[in-house]
Amino acid sequence: MDIALTLVGIAGIIASFVLLNGLIQFSTKVLAATWFRNHASKITNVRQNATVVLLVACIILCVLVAGVNGVLIFQGKSVSTFYLNLLGSIPRQFWIQLAIALFKCISLLLLVKLSLPYLLKALDRACVLAQNSDQITANDESVQVFFSTLKKVSANGTWLLALIFCGDFLHVPDIVIKYLRVGLKAYLAISLGRLIIKLLSVMIDTLDALSLRFSSSENVLRYYERFRHLVPALKKALEYILYVAIATLVIQDIDSIAWITTYSDEIVQIIGLYFLCGVFIEISNIILEDLVLKTDHLTDLQRQRRLTVIPLFKSVLKYVTYFVGGIIVLNLVGINPAPILAGAGIVGLAVGFGAQNLINDIVCGFFILFENYYLVGDYIEAGKEEERVVEGTVEAIELRTTHIRHPDGQLQIIRNGEIGSIVNYSKQYAYAKVDVPVLPGLELEQVYQLITRVGEQLQSECSDVLEATQIEGLESFDANNLVIRTVTRVKPGKHLYVQRLLRSNLKAAFDQQLAHNNSDQVGNRAGVNPS
Repeated sequence: MDIALTLVGIAGIIASFVLLNGLIQFSTKVLAATWFRNHASKITNVRQNATVVLLVACIILCVLVAGVNGVLIFQGKSVSTFYLNLLGSIPRQFWIQLAIALFKCISLLLLVKLSLPYLLKALDRACVLAQNSDQITANDESVQVFFSTLKKVSANGTWLLALIFCGDFLHVPDIVIKYLRVGLKAYLAISLGRLIIKLLSVMIDTLDALSLRFSSSENVLRYYERFRHLVPALKKALEYILYVAIATLVIQDIDSIAWITTYSDEIVQIIGLYFLCGVFIEISNIILEDLVLKTDHLTDLQRQRRLTVIPLFKSVLKYVTYFVGGIIVLNLVGINPAPILAGAGIVGLAVGFGAQNLINDIVCGFFILFENYYLVGDYIEAGKEEERVVEGTVEAIELRTTHIRHPDGQLQIIRNGEIGSIVNYSKQYAYAKVDVPVLPGLELEQVYQLITRVGEQLQSECSDVLEATQIEGLESFDANNLVIRTVTRVKPGKHLYVQRLLRSNLKAAFDQQLAHNNSDQVGNRAGVNPS
């Protein structure tokens, strides 16, 4: 009898699920054929998913009934009596509440499933509207990415919220609801952070387009390019602040480690302070350059000196700003910086004896600036005799180092204490020295005349030449290799340019003279008077 009841129960479960699945199949087909024709494919997916869920639930229930009944039969107990007593112990109110809760859950899930596509479609329309509203195409891609992320966040957040409501309807344990809410808060916080980053990308692309379209020396958009390199730092700062906010939201609901959240405000302030220090430094640099370099009626020497001093001011300002920021951070975390600063003086004195190279570099840097050995833009050679000599154009003079750009393009950074002897080609004037070989077929006197003529022509054509080319005499007196040394006084730092220009002009003049000599020789051999 008990085995028959077990088989009947399993058959009833299967029949119930078959009927329920048939009802769902019929309902969805009616919906797809009448009211929701435009969403027939989505309704088909819902029907298929419902069939899978029902099949799994049916199998689990059948296995559970067979297992429980098998244990009862093995123990010699009556199966019918057990189920009658079990059903009798459950109040009728429980079944009513369960049915109402299940109805609410199914209604809510169906409502979300059917209304969510309309919400996503509305976001698509908003995306198109945002792309077309500003008449800028450069930010269309970033706008598309922002709204795509917003669609995903909206869909996932809606389903998570519906799941929490279903848990409330079914009266699941409070601990489950609590952690579901923690998960929803964490997801929404992370998603909000992602949306802010995407929105920042939209703003950057928009500002880029506007700066290209409307930037001029008269409006503030000319400063945008100067601040653009701070955008990655802003993104990082926002990401870190969002991580702290997310961690605070999640951890404050976990009682065992909730005490960590008391430090979240200080962490956010430190991150914001670091970014604001960078902004302050950049604004100060712009003010320095606008006030110092934008002054009218500056001579080249005055402008060169100001270009030299500004990087030094910038370097000092950067160190001072971050030093003050460090003191503020100590105050934020509750540490009094006064004893540390007092001890730092003693420690600094002790470290100074061991950091002689550092002090030497700084002292040499001050002497270079105040005694005007060289300035930014000067072409110099520097280095000690026993070491490699560096040469090139000075790009920056800092407290510890000098940056020199070699003519080949590489940047050479040399410590101020290792500068050694200095050859400055940019003081008052320089000489462009060129050694001229005497080519076969030319007389020495002809070469002198050619050099003199080319030098005078070069002075008249090139404003960098101060005096015509002078012939110093023979540098090499080899029978097969006569070399004449020439010097040309030029403006500071222009010696390399004039050397190349003079060589080019001499080559052209020599070629012309050789061609003329060859034509004369051919005419003489043919018995033709060249005159």
